[in-house]
Amino acid sequence: MSATGAEPRAALIRSLPYARRFARALVGGQRDGDALVARALREVLDAAASRGGDGRATAELAVDATARIALYRAVGRLVPDAPGAADGGLPVLQRKLLLLTALEELDIEDAAAAADLDPERASQELARARETLRSRATERVLIIEDEPIIAMDIQALVEGCGHTVVGIAGSEEEAVAIAEVEKPGLVLADINLGAGGDGTAAVARILERHRAPVIFVTAYPERLLTGEAVEPAFVITKPFDPTTLAIATYQAVTRGMRLR
Repeated sequence: MSATGAEPRAALIRSLPYARRFARALVGGQRDGDALVARALREVLDAAASRGGDGRATAELAVDATARIALYRAVGRLVPDAPGAADGGLPVLQRKLLLLTALEELDIEDAAAAADLDPERASQELARARETLRSRATERVLIIEDEPIIAMDIQALVEGCGHTVVGIAGSEEEAVAIAEVEKPGLVLADINLGAGGDGTAAVARILERHRAPVIFVTAYPERLLTGEAVEPAFVITKPFDPTTLAIATYQAVTRGMRLR
């Protein structure tokens, strides 16, 4: 492979964790999301190969930001935009824009490019989506977080989104015990619980007895989404704001946009 061909491929590989996060949140699961990313990656690479003589296009794709947007766009194209949702929820296009701007932290111009829209249309759809999101149903939430101050901040964000916090667990054992009693509708879990154990282990034990969607929280999502082990379907980055939490919660509770 030539050096020119290697650069876009390397940029795309560095972008994979973010594409996985977006795809999983969009369709509601690890398996379907990762399958989408695999297809999207092939399509982007094939398109780059077919434009091999276009040095400018190849150089642009070698830039990480451009590679990420190319993958987001390819993933989005594999999930068609329906005019509306049968259950009265958010249309697919609006879900994409919410995830791109909140979860993936793109500005509206880049989100519009990733969604194949002009910025004005993207802004309008995003505003409609945020308005609809404010009226969504609430959930009973278990928070797993070992730092008391951070846990209090997360509780305030969760309650600010209209949800009810049924318990805050600072350790693996405490999380399992609370879940056994409260049967939460959603679990929001930190990965590293310090001396209290492992957030992923706590969730695994909870899911053996009680099925509920889970959102994992980490400061380093790219380290978690490596494709080398079983990984969560929903991941948000610390620190996060109320909009990000509201969107992730909505996607987790509704199990995303299922593929047909």
